[in-house]
Amino acid sequence: MKHNGWRKPTPGLVVAEQHAQAGERLAVPKTQAIVACKKVASALGLKAPDLLLLDTLAAATQAQDWEKDRRPIVWASNEFLTAQCGFSLSALRRHVRRLCEMGIIAMKDSANGKRWGRRDEDGYIVQAYGFDLSPLAARASEFEACYAAISEERRLCKVLKSTLTVTRRMIRAKIEKAIESRLRGPWLALSEEFETMLRRLPRRSTSSENLMHLVDWFRAFCDRVDKAFSAAFDGSQDSDSPTVANSLEREDVALDMTPRDAVSGTHILTTNEPDPVTCNRFETKHAAGAVPKDHPIVPVENQERDGPEIEWNTHTKRRRSKVDVPTLMGSCPQFAETARSLEGYIRDWNHLHRAAARIRPIVGISEDAWNIAQRKLGPEIAAAAIALIFDKTSDGEIQSPGGYLRGMVEKAAAGELHLDRSIYGRLSESRAP
Repeated sequence: MKHNGWRKPTPGLVVAEQHAQAGERLAVPKTQAIVACKKVASALGLKAPDLLLLDTLAAATQAQDWEKDRRPIVWASNEFLTAQCGFSLSALRRHVRRLCEMGIIAMKDSANGKRWGRRDEDGYIVQAYGFDLSPLAARASEFEACYAAISEERRLCKVLKSTLTVTRRMIRAKIEKAIESRLRGPWLALSEEFETMLRRLPRRSTSSENLMHLVDWFRAFCDRVDKAFSAAFDGSQDSDSPTVANSLEREDVALDMTPRDAVSGTHILTTNEPDPVTCNRFETKHAAGAVPKDHPIVPVENQERDGPEIEWNTHTKRRRSKVDVPTLMGSCPQFAETARSLEGYIRDWNHLHRAAARIRPIVGISEDAWNIAQRKLGPEIAAAAIALIFDKTSDGEIQSPGGYLRGMVEKAAAGELHLDRSIYGRLSESRAP
């Protein structure tokens, strides 16, 4: 158990001894001290072999060694440590020196340079020389505070990255639509500038401060794209503008700039159906067409009678809802803005479904998940789900939009999907003072 000679004092060793003296005055459980250190290991610069040695030393201590006015000292031999850790002797010395210099452990040397110790009949250390783990007790609160700061930084970076991704996708969608529809505006120049911005994005992880600057940068650019997009459609009201008019005919952009309540002429509806009027609600043709006409539909009791009832079909488990397009657009404002920029005025569920199909890849939902949702939920409810997911993703509430949509489908199959509650809930929150 001979020690490898007298060690030269260094600033790191002096600080480690100071931590050891402070740790002796504290009562910190072994598990708390070791876990706190491991949580910030990467921030401290500790490597896997360092942690392996630390675990081996901690395993040789007992609970009473971490009580107040005591020190958890380990006098294990080099032969034992090299066998347990799989290190060579030189590697063991290197990792011990590293832990000491970083103030994780301290060394208590005997007069003859040997590591030894003894315990009394109650298991308490009477006298010992070797590796002192008291600095871990002294720095446990420091490590926990450091981990809290690291966790907050990671959370903030995750939110900022999500915001940056959504902003980039919105910019690309609008530029590509403008170029595809041959709208007026500096779209080629904006496209080139956008590609330059993308090339300047950091390839590796960066700080939240840098991400904030990037988000501001891309949002400012997104505002410029929005203004150019709005200006192009404002110019489309000029009948002498052949470029915009031809693009609307060719690409079927289907923009309706007429206010909702304005009526420019008499609308005459010709039909042989006895009751041709339908409301703009979730109860659409996909739900009615999915069930044979002679199959009974069981209404839920205690529903209001002033509007379409919520109904369940015993075969498909699909639910009808009172939510209409204006309510959905009001509860999901970010989806509404993007949908109008892509499809123009959203008149009904057909327009909204078409907008949802185009926004779906922007938010990162696969075509397979989208097709499953349409088949299981129906086109309109699937479109409403996309609207809700888009806004939640933009707000940083959802990290996996595709998985969230699949979860909705699973809930619907079990009869547990309450999409209207979520929509009305978001609408109430947005109107709260």
